[in-house]
Amino acid sequence: MRPNGLAIFPFLFVKYGRPSKTLINHERIHFRQQLEMLILPFYVWYILEYLIHRLNGKSPHHAYMSISFEREAYANDDDLGYLKKRNFWDFWRYI
Repeated sequence: MRPNGLAIFPFLFVKYGRPSKTLINHERIHFRQQLEMLILPFYVWYILEYLIHRLNGKSPHHAYMSISFEREAYANDDDLGYLKKRNFWDFWRYI
């Protein structure tokens, strides 16, 4: 799966045309994660986690898909009510 969107708080960048509800929800999950971590630490953690997975021999795609923030977002992006029931720092369950 190739990422078609990018959430850099408070902006959502979309690669192709009109985004689906699933893509918007996926990126909204990232917005919540970013806010919970006070934005800048989110990006530091995201990059470090990616680098750790790469150093452990994963391909770029598998390293990306192994990031806890992505795991949470992909696992729940089709549940449009997820953010209403999501607990604080729920991404921690995906580490």
